[in-house]
Amino acid sequence: MKLLARALPLSLILSVSLWAQHGGHAVGGGFIPKHGPPPSHGAPARPAEHIQGHPEAPHVHHDGTWVGHEERAGVNYHLDHPWAHGHFTGGFGRGHVWHLAGGGPSRFWFGGFYFSVAPFDLGFCGDWNWGGDDIVIYEDPDHDGWYLAYNVRLGTYVHVEYLGT
Repeated sequence: MKLLARALPLSLILSVSLWAQHGGHAVGGGFIPKHGPPPSHGAPARPAEHIQGHPEAPHVHHDGTWVGHEERAGVNYHLDHPWAHGHFTGGFGRGHVWHLAGGGPSRFWFGGFYFSVAPFDLGFCGDWNWGGDDIVIYEDPDHDGWYLAYNVRLGTYVHVEYLGT
């Protein structure tokens, strides 16, 4: 009983300390945002403040804040033929979690749908498990022809192009 009485306050102190280090902005761990990022409306790029322990990749905080999308608005995501393979119709957002079934950044699939990661985002998905992670697809409000694939385990996301079924 004495051990429990000592362990409980210590665990509380450690929990509060970890929370304070991240400013209450946890990332990943199964969190799924309610919706995608808001449109940037051509806002000038401003670098996000990096929080120690957070990924260097674009990510989503547990409060629903999409970090890295606005600053990436200036990156050239232009496609000569947006939606050349049609539009993804499998469903978007929190109610549509997909289990990656194989492939890699250049071509991956789930549920009979195929996608490819944008060349500019290849460096942000090196730790994805292409044969096991759960992802959620969101519409990209700023870049025609692109979608955002959000990794539920890591809390990171990349731009992806739909390749069809």
